[in-house]
Amino acid sequence: MNLKDLYINFFISKGHKQIPSAPVVPENDPSVLFNTAGMQPLVPYLMGAHHPYGKRLCDYQKCVRTNDLDSVGDTTHHTFFEMLGNWSLGDYFKDESISWSFEFLTEVLNIPKNKLAVTVFKGNDKIPMDEVSYNKWLSLGIPKERIVLTEEDNFWIAGEMGPCGPDTEIFYYRSDKEVPTVFDESDENWVEIWNNVFMEFVKNPDGSISELPNKNVDTGMGVERTTAILEGVNDNYASSIWKDIIELISELSGLPYEGNEKSMRIIADHLRTAVFISADYAGIKPSNTDQGYILRRLIRRAIRHAKKLNIDINSDFESLIAKKILDQYQDYYQELKDNYEVVLEVLRNEKIKFNRTLEKGLKEFNKITSKKEDIDAITAFHLYDTYGFPIELTVEMASELGLKVDEKGFEEKFREHQELSRSASAGKFKGGLAGNGEIETRYHTATHLLNAALKEVVSKDVHQKGSNITAESLLINIQI
Repeated sequence: MNLKDLYINFFISKGHKQIPSAPVVPENDPSVLFNTAGMQPLVPYLMGAHHPYGKRLCDYQKCVRTNDLDSVGDTTHHTFFEMLGNWSLGDYFKDESISWSFEFLTEVLNIPKNKLAVTVFKGNDKIPMDEVSYNKWLSLGIPKERIVLTEEDNFWIAGEMGPCGPDTEIFYYRSDKEVPTVFDESDENWVEIWNNVFMEFVKNPDGSISELPNKNVDTGMGVERTTAILEGVNDNYASSIWKDIIELISELSGLPYEGNEKSMRIIADHLRTAVFISADYAGIKPSNTDQGYILRRLIRRAIRHAKKLNIDINSDFESLIAKKILDQYQDYYQELKDNYEVVLEVLRNEKIKFNRTLEKGLKEFNKITSKKEDIDAITAFHLYDTYGFPIELTVEMASELGLKVDEKGFEEKFREHQELSRSASAGKFKGGLAGNGEIETRYHTATHLLNAALKEVVSKDVHQKGSNITAESLLINIQI
């Protein structure tokens, strides 16, 4: 039985009801692109709304975070991850929450008590120290040398005001070395595996703090990190969650994992995230805006790293990896079954689009960077507009060569491009004749002849993006 099943079964035995995982694309929250935490879909109920499943809830929630995308490739970061959570909506509080967390870790997962340490809110001038949590941990056998009191790291609030409260974080000593007697947070061998948030206060608009009439518990535990801990590996991608996917990438590339870790982790992570985004019932497709832009960026970054590993990107490599991911998760998430073929089609179509220009784009990029000079805004926009390179891809590739990109200048060029597009849609940059006189008709014919000549002489990839034809002038927007 895997970690998700163990967790859900345990909390059901404690009177909780399992709730379905919310979609990765929030249904009623336009302020964010994706659900980023297990508690996010439950905010209305933590604020006091009645939940149809009752007051004790548990689940495993699909989450997507892209704020530290550049960190993916190391041993711990993921863009998609699963969060285990249990909640009390005005029911039990600190005593039960801490007791059950400790019981699950030590009796179900069989983690030795001497490998655990905790942090507790130490209080400030407005809110007293969380003595209930501190004393509870002592009663469970956690020595005071393993309990650290902090202020900022152990207080939770969503935004500037609203429900808030102290939290207690549980750490595991992730090393074969002898466990230190004293818990030192700066020691990287201590890794957080669980966080219990106790919402017992509300921060008012005037900055004052008052007690909540209904006190809530919100907890979170990451599946990937905890699985790696339980399996005794220091690389999340070496755990059973990733084993089959990494082995397939190694087989497709003909290269070992060792020495090629970064690219293999990025391919595995990004394609897993792309599978979940494109399987979501929101029907997200790769595009240049919002969730679609993230999806496009993830797929294209995975393709580039596949090419770095000498994987034949014209093969069905992305479908083989996606099928492995779909088969691994579809028993837990119905949308993966319902949209199995949709996922494969989305990945295949985006790969085909990107492959059309990737070879040429990489040649152009190599030609540009052969001068060992930083990349200016015009060049960066040319790579985007002509070869479909997101600015992040250009920045990443340039960084690998020790070069910088004028990102600010690119953004200005990009805004100019958007304004031009808006003008076109408003009719200021029309795609046909502005008038119907003889001169306009001749100019219109000339545009067709010019397009045909450019395709013959310059490139078959030349496309007309718009034109503005009047008796005084002929203006054509051409993309190569």
